[in-house]
This record gives sequence, C-alpha cells and structure tokens, in this order.
Amino acid sequence: MTKKVAIIGGGVIGGGWAARFLLNGWDVSVYDPDPSAEETLLEVVDNARFALPMLYECQLPKEGKVKFCKTIADAVLGADWIQESVPERLQIKHSVYEEIQSVCSPSAVIASSTSGYKPSELQESSKAPDQIIVCHPFNPVYLLPLIEVVGSNKTSTTYLDNAMEILTKLGFYPLHVRKEIDAHLADRFLEAVWREALWLIKDDIATTSEIDNAIRYGFGIRWAQMGLFETYRIAGGKAGMKHFLSQFGPCLQWPWTKLMDVPELTDELVEKIASQSDTQSGDKSIHELERIRDRNLIAILRSLKQQNFAAGSLIVNHEKMISEEKTLKNKTIVSVDRVIPIDWTDYNGHMNEGRYGQVFSDAADGFLSSVGVDSDYIASGNSYFTVENHIKYLNETLAGEHIDVDTSVLLVDGKKLKLFHTMRRKTDKVSLATCEQFLLHVNLNTRKSSEPEGEVASKLKRIFK
Repeated sequence: MTKKVAIIGGGVIGGGWAARFLLNGWDVSVYDPDPSAEETLLEVVDNARFALPMLYECQLPKEGKVKFCKTIADAVLGADWIQESVPERLQIKHSVYEEIQSVCSPSAVIASSTSGYKPSELQESSKAPDQIIVCHPFNPVYLLPLIEVVGSNKTSTTYLDNAMEILTKLGFYPLHVRKEIDAHLADRFLEAVWREALWLIKDDIATTSEIDNAIRYGFGIRWAQMGLFETYRIAGGKAGMKHFLSQFGPCLQWPWTKLMDVPELTDELVEKIASQSDTQSGDKSIHELERIRDRNLIAILRSLKQQNFAAGSLIVNHEKMISEEKTLKNKTIVSVDRVIPIDWTDYNGHMNEGRYGQVFSDAADGFLSSVGVDSDYIASGNSYFTVENHIKYLNETLAGEHIDVDTSVLLVDGKKLKLFHTMRRKTDKVSLATCEQFLLHVNLNTRKSSEPEGEVASKLKRIFK
C-alpha cells in the first residue's frame, strides 16, 4: 500500500524532502500559504528527477503522486509522516503543531527540519509531545544522506525507532543525536568554520573564492570520505591518534582562531562578502549552480559507491532494498531498468562506448539471476562467463535518460548460452543499441567449461523449449 507524507512548508528544504519521498514511491501532500511555493517545490522536484536516479544501477520505485493543499488539515489527513519546514520562529512552529495534532494520525511521525531548536523547545505546550522529533536534513535533501534525528526526554522510542526505519528505507543515514543540544551536531562544526571565514574576509586575509578553494581543493575532499577524526588518525602515522594529539595538541593553545568571537555584520562587511561571492560565481544563475552542484555530488557519491565506502555504501544498501525481482515472460525479460549517470558520458556529451558493455553485462546478470544463477549458485562453484559480445550502436544515449533492456534467449545448448539484448530509451521506446552475447557455463573450481546444474539447467531448458 502506498504511504503518504505531508510536507508543511514547501521551500527549498521542504521541496527536497518532497522529492526524496516522491521518488521513493510515497504520495506527497504539500501545504504552504506562499503563492510561489508550488513553483519552487516543483523546480526542486525537477532537479531531483534529473539527479537522484543517476546514483543507482536499478530503477527507483514507481513515483508517487503530489498534491497541493489549501489547509494543513487537508495535507496531514491520513499521513504516515509529517515533515515541518516552516520559518525558524518558535511561535509559528507551535501554532503549526497544534493544528497538525488536532487532525493527524496518532501514529504519524511529526518531524521538524529545524537546524537550531531543540526538540524539547518544539514540544512545549503540545498535548502529545512524544510525537514531535527533530529530523534535520542537509541541502540538497534529495541527494545528501545525513539526517540528524533528535529526541528529548519526552520523546517516545516508538516514534524514534519508526523514524529511523523509514529514513533508512528512503536511502538516508539517520544519525541519532543522543542528547539534545542547540544546533545539533553538524551545524556546530559549520558554524565554527563560518565564524573563522567571516573574520578572514573582514581582516582582508582572504576572499570568498580563496576560502572556498582552500576547502574544496584540500581538507573538504578528505572530509567527504573520512570525516574529521579518522582523517587525523591517519595524520598520526602508524602511532595513530595518540601520536597526532601529542604532536599537534599544543597548537590548540595558540591564538590561531577567533572562534569565540564574531565580527559585526556591518553593511560594509555584508556588501564586501556579497560582492566577492557574486564575482566568484561569475554569470551563473542559481539554477545553473544547483545543477553543477548536483552533477558533482553524483560523481563523488558514485565514486564512493564503487568503493562501497562512506556515503557510497548507503547507496549500495539502498539499491538492494529497492531492486525489484525480475520475472521471466516467455523467453524475454526486462533485464535492466535504470537512468544513465553523468559519469558515463564522454567529451561528445553522450554515453561512452565502454559503458554499453557494462549495460549489457548487467543485462546478462539480470537474466542469469532470474534463472537461479545467484550468489548461492556461484558459491557452489558454478557460473557463466562471457565469451563474445557483438554490439551495434544505433542512437546516442545521454546522461539522465531512462533506459531499459529487453533480453531474449537465442540458444540453450548444454554449456552454451546465447542471449540477445535490446537497449531502448524508455520514454519513446527508440532502440539505442543491441548486443548479441555468447556465454559458456564454467566450473569455478576447474576454471573449465561444464554443464549447468540443478534448477538452473531445468529453467533454461523450459525457457528454450
């Protein structure tokens, strides 16, 4: 049964939440009194439709439906999850919660996107405070996996556990912040860096561009995969963290930073920062910068996915959750159903020819898994090896295009298996490439060709009969 999420506040963050739920098969109801909210949210969803599917080698669940509501009551009625992303003013949030809780399901999770308020502050005056928790995301919500999940001493473990489970199924990494604190965890780090950056600009030590370059060409790359402490543990050499602390710990007493002080944001300083930032971004619009950001995030996340490390391992695990079981229909199955990622394209702007080989290799795997050549069969010492591929390139394939592959059986003869794959653009069914593929069954112990065994052999014979 399709689940429903209510989005209260449809700005950039609310839109990111809506997109993540929508593209994972949830129906979405949105309430926002701003007349431009619908346009803003749909722009975010459009960005997500382009970006999120590129992370995966399989098709995401069937997209849910989105509905824009005129009242909070209409939006939250029947919702399993309610995400509040209204302005950061406690009085507004309290008023919204009162209206939500007057009509929502008692079992629904009410989650706030707040970056600053503690859950105990949000729960003040609520008749059911245990239902309200903090689920603080990071922009863009449809790509970045971290969600800070925070409860108070009034929060029910039932709602916390339910929230953690749902967020995991959406591909997020729910980080349970065990003790509530102002600004939670991550924003406290960002605030420290932000304070120091403001001083560096005010004192004419560096420009916005120079500060950003120091981050993105240096420690930002390390942080993306190992965070703070593991990065410094390596910096300590074989002796590890103890050596690092003994060597660099005394530096903390030196007057390097101004973290406990903040420069006054005078009109002059605001204009200085804004002017430098505008110059830094050149003539690129916000929409163009969003697309550049998303393309770069996709490439970084897919690299981490290939290594099955850090945020990449989340995508691997999420992919296992959403992969649909393939079923045979006569001699043909849909063996691949996916979106072409940005890192598969070359200097001509279309898919590199080597990636066609990967698509058809995945198609063979999809077919073989459908007849029982799975991890257990391979562990028993049997598999299929590809001997020949004959690929024909019929049309260009571009990043972001949704493709599928039909696989049919041309030959089943003992140890021999011949497949024919047709790759099509899903929107208009235009054929993009074909591949005739010859495979041999192999005994993995002897590394020589052999007859298929058991149910695999039976299924193949039935298909080709």
